[in-house]
Amino acid sequence: MKTSFRFKSLPLAMLLAAGSAPGVMAQENILETIIVTSERRETQLQDIPASIYSLGSETLDLIRHVHIGEVLYSVPGVVFNRGNGQESLLGIRSPVLTGAGSCGSFQTSQDGIPLRGAGFCNVNQLFEANTEQAANIEIVRGPGSVLYGVNALHGAINVITPSLGQEPGGDISIDMGPNEYARLNAGINTRQGKHAFGAYFNGATDGGYLDDSGFDQQKLNLSHQYDGSDISITTVLAATNLNQETAGYLDRGFEAYKNDAVRRSNENPEAFRDAQSFRLHSRIEGSTENGSWMLTPYYRDTDMTFLMHFLPGTPLEENGHESFGLQSMYSSEGDGPLSWTAGVDFEVSEGFLKQTQAFGFGSFPTGKQYDFTVDATMISPYVLLEYQSTEQDQLTLGLRYEFLEYDYDNLMIDGNTAQDGSSCSPSAFNPAGTCRYSRPGDRTDDFDNYSLQLGWIHDLESNVQFFTNVSLAFRAPQATELYRLQQNQLVADLESEEMESIEVGYRASRGNLSYTLAAYYMQKDNVIFQDSGRNNVSGGATKHRGLELNTQYNINEAWSFTLTTSYARHTYDSNVAPRGVSVLLDGKDIDTAPKLTGNAKLNWQMNNNSNMNLEWVHMGPYYSDESNLFKYEGHDLLNLRYQYDSGNNWYMSARVTNLLDTKYAERADVNAFSAFSGDRYFVGQDRSLYLTVGSRF
Repeated sequence: MKTSFRFKSLPLAMLLAAGSAPGVMAQENILETIIVTSERRETQLQDIPASIYSLGSETLDLIRHVHIGEVLYSVPGVVFNRGNGQESLLGIRSPVLTGAGSCGSFQTSQDGIPLRGAGFCNVNQLFEANTEQAANIEIVRGPGSVLYGVNALHGAINVITPSLGQEPGGDISIDMGPNEYARLNAGINTRQGKHAFGAYFNGATDGGYLDDSGFDQQKLNLSHQYDGSDISITTVLAATNLNQETAGYLDRGFEAYKNDAVRRSNENPEAFRDAQSFRLHSRIEGSTENGSWMLTPYYRDTDMTFLMHFLPGTPLEENGHESFGLQSMYSSEGDGPLSWTAGVDFEVSEGFLKQTQAFGFGSFPTGKQYDFTVDATMISPYVLLEYQSTEQDQLTLGLRYEFLEYDYDNLMIDGNTAQDGSSCSPSAFNPAGTCRYSRPGDRTDDFDNYSLQLGWIHDLESNVQFFTNVSLAFRAPQATELYRLQQNQLVADLESEEMESIEVGYRASRGNLSYTLAAYYMQKDNVIFQDSGRNNVSGGATKHRGLELNTQYNINEAWSFTLTTSYARHTYDSNVAPRGVSVLLDGKDIDTAPKLTGNAKLNWQMNNNSNMNLEWVHMGPYYSDESNLFKYEGHDLLNLRYQYDSGNNWYMSARVTNLLDTKYAERADVNAFSAFSGDRYFVGQDRSLYLTVGSRF
């Protein structure tokens, strides 16, 4: 396997970043909370007709997550499956989505720059953001604002890097945990006149909870800010590296995750994943007499190699892409009731994918099975209008158009053959000798899509408001859905998935209590799926409806309580028959879609120096297959966290995850390659203790 940048000890020269020290928990997700994700600028939550959840630096410092799932479990409407190492599967107002293009339903960004280019998403792409040292993580639930059109079908996650403060300083800490886990976090920022500089680094090593598993991971952010009299420029370089020994699913029978004899076994000790990413952007801002403007040019490069342990023959995949892009925006300013924001986003990408199998058999040939490049061009103008019709009423109207073109070049023989053009070996299960994989000839595909957003905010009284949001959103097919075909399909004539969404909500802050209640209904059409003939086709339809609550209550000066919960129903709305399913699915629940999820935290500020937090995480039961024949029972977890700040430049914390040592599964599903194999699992970890010691300077 590749070993680029791999190390077990972290050199002192890399002591370049960290988060702030433990402290008193701040109020988040109240009406006055500042949000930047919705409109690419600082906006109070009370001025946004949508459901956005903010996780600030205090929350992130409290959790000090090893995996991003530890943070997202607390967000209403989010369902998250932690895979092995740093892998993950995501759902936002949706089931946990899987498959080649499922990641295209969510936009994941750092500072508003998508982690992946249009058409080149990856289900695990969140590990390419430095969430460990973020200032905020903001989650849009439901179709994203028209200012963020690309892939924001079900929602968006934006990771915000720390701003450069006026006072110079730094922070360094070390985390330690079970299974030889260790992490160094370090950071420093300084200012010289109109220039500010910051560096943020974290490097982690983990021996792995399961046999023959573990990872080494490094993330680096470098920032520079120039504050001139007429213009400001903020430049951020973000680089990540992951070298992971991957553990596969546990496939040892029903509820095998409860069996101490096998629960730590690794069915795929040979599996691995190596991934690197690099992004560079400059946010250039200025103002005119009548408004303000922003230009953000950026560059992106990603590269990933991994063994596909979940496929027969465990082929090796190599993929990557390089992008150049520009985001532009102009916002009007004035005293009148009407304001507007408009701009154009542009991006060009060059991507590649290779899939190679060392030892072939039957319909899975030896050698290269795919080898292609895709050039993608995206241009997308947008406009957002805001109208203050009365003192109590604000209306918004957003429109976005997106043109996306793929230029695909097959570097192998076209069709359903082995690498040398021969047929695959006949067998009892494959008498015709067809190959599993099929390669279309060179072609160009383009997609034109429109999105619409209409919002209304009505202030019932001070700090109490009602809001509603109607959206039409889309996602174009991903490159792998169009060109990574199987069986005898030579062309995938796919359409963009479309979503119609309506949401109503109520937000209030009354004394010590703040809460938001939101209900939504979404209809998704042209859903892309793989049919019983293994063909990538459009034509599916699904329904999504739910009720979400998040609330914060300050009991007194020492005690506070937060609760987030979601009740949702995600069902098929068409009689599709996906691969491996022998029954029609109209009206059935979609798999990996728990109806009830919840998170509660009880916080005790013991004194000026000490804080303790008890967290409850609830995952309700869900079906683990499309036919609703298999079911996971769900689980409840408790986590306990303690923080101590000496007040003299050093601090410490202790965290116990899975306090009651519950036997649970991070994910349960049914093996897609055999209708008779039953459930398989990603196993949840035992009770674990993590310690942190840090110092500020």
